[in-house]
Amino acid sequence: MSGTGAPMPIELNATHDPARRSWVGSANASGTEFPIQNLPFGVFDEGKGARGGVALGDRIIDLSALLAAGLISGPAAEAACGATLLPLFAQPRRAMSELRAALSDLYRADGEGDRRAAETALVPMAEADLLMPAKPAAFTDFCTSADHILRMAANGGRAPQPAWATLPVAYNGRASSVAASGTPVIRPVGQFVPRGAERMVVGPEPMLDFELEFGAWLGGPVNHLGESVDMARADEMLFGCCLVNDWSARAIQFYEMLLGPHLGKSFLTTISPWVVTMEALAPFRVPGRGRTAEQPEVPAYLNDPFDRASGGLNVELTAEIDTGSGPATIVHTNVAELFWTLAQMVTHQASGGAPLETGDLIATGTVSGAADEARACLVEITKLGQEPLTLPDGTKRVILEDGDTLTLRGKATAEGYVPIGFGPCSGTVMPARAAS
Repeated sequence: MSGTGAPMPIELNATHDPARRSWVGSANASGTEFPIQNLPFGVFDEGKGARGGVALGDRIIDLSALLAAGLISGPAAEAACGATLLPLFAQPRRAMSELRAALSDLYRADGEGDRRAAETALVPMAEADLLMPAKPAAFTDFCTSADHILRMAANGGRAPQPAWATLPVAYNGRASSVAASGTPVIRPVGQFVPRGAERMVVGPEPMLDFELEFGAWLGGPVNHLGESVDMARADEMLFGCCLVNDWSARAIQFYEMLLGPHLGKSFLTTISPWVVTMEALAPFRVPGRGRTAEQPEVPAYLNDPFDRASGGLNVELTAEIDTGSGPATIVHTNVAELFWTLAQMVTHQASGGAPLETGDLIATGTVSGAADEARACLVEITKLGQEPLTLPDGTKRVILEDGDTLTLRGKATAEGYVPIGFGPCSGTVMPARAAS
């Protein structure tokens, strides 16, 4: 395995100070997802062209305006200004840290920068379209929740394949159908066998589902073909995180699963448009989930002391459904429940010599926990349709119906630190397109 030994952990610094406040009032509001301790990166367009920005309260910091005014400088600042964040993902952590520090100092309440020029660079978030931060170089969807795997196997009346306990299971997804929050969810058409029938038909998906997932964008230093990545280097390749909804056409998926998911997963994957950096998430790292005496030991190439101590993230996740009567929360779970860590996913992805690239997107798979409220998809919630979900207004759901809106939210929390969020990851189900 290639690498440089122990990872260089991200050190807490002044940008994490819970006492720090911004002169942008909305960044200090109770419950804001984007306090000055967060400063996530994204791409926006309010009618003047797509370009890089940073979320602060209910405003977007226009980085190109700051760069033109000389209020920020350096390679990372230049890389963050364009219509894609790919150049930013390639920046070293030190340069990223310096850029976050400069932005934090510029917008902190007691800062000494040019406040008038800095204020000119603020764009109301409500007036902007939030775009994809980058086109993923590749997309890999893992399946790293033990609770999800075991529950799905039990619901199907079978034993799970043993590999789930020794490696982070995954499939290579379709990067071209990853889209930003708000993209319509067009019900796919495909092959499936209707319930109670014996023959395949072609038609609109009858069992549309969501999957509440967590994602990470990768940056440098990347590996080359035939080169593996050790756990230390894998951690350094994690640039930042987002929320992921891996929409699932269950009937199509179940019918095609001779080799793995294909069209049942490739029609759309929705992500939250803001990328929360690993530096911003540093206070919220927690130990990776341990193993019971009955479970296999972690293979050596995935076993790392730093990862065991700090590989997890304390990020509370929720899913809301709105069938027309207002949103109702139907899932409460946490990234810390996962059986495998983000770094383990990266290391395993490259363990056979597959080259990873700047801008690769990985997702954790369904983030289900042990509690009933932590069942993070409808097939788990309803036990494959045997127990319909009843919403507060009496509406029942076994599958997602046309017109339903599903929204994911996330909040990183730790005692003594200001919580930070990711912004919504949302989509509304639309009818299948008519046959051409």
